[in-house]
Amino acid sequence: MSDLLNESLDLPSRSQLKRENQELRNMGEQLVLLPKSQLEKIILDDSLKAAIKEARRLKNLDARRRQIQYIGKLLRSTDVTEIKYSLDKLNHQSQTFRQHFAKLEQWRDRLINEGNDAIEDFIGHYPEADRQQLRSLQRQTCRDKSLNKHSSANEKLFQYIRQLAD
Repeated sequence: MSDLLNESLDLPSRSQLKRENQELRNMGEQLVLLPKSQLEKIILDDSLKAAIKEARRLKNLDARRRQIQYIGKLLRSTDVTEIKYSLDKLNHQSQTFRQHFAKLEQWRDRLINEGNDAIEDFIGHYPEADRQQLRSLQRQTCRDKSLNKHSSANEKLFQYIRQLAD
């Protein structure tokens, strides 16, 4: 009989409501885990901001879980489309950054392992690169690597590549 009543009123099923609530709790957890600088870019109610601040303060896992459930409850009463859009945008930016970072790491590894061929290829992609400085950093990194010595040459090479790419 209750199924017939639900169908006639066209209400969402109980499991659908649970899935939606879980999605809102997950969104609340994402908000809690965001760095403060990114969280400030998202437009939120004062009560939601206070609840997120409180969740960040809590160290006890059960208390934190309850606070995240409360944040999910607050999100149920707000329009989350703007929040979803902001979170998606931030996730896309971080994914793009990771891809860019991985590309730079590949260049560094190629420069170290392939030597002059990779340097010529790199200069083809980045003509403003200083060939002499690039070779010097590459040689120093290879020398330190062969001696199993950890130095800042590897980091300097990566920073130089990053500076040129940005």
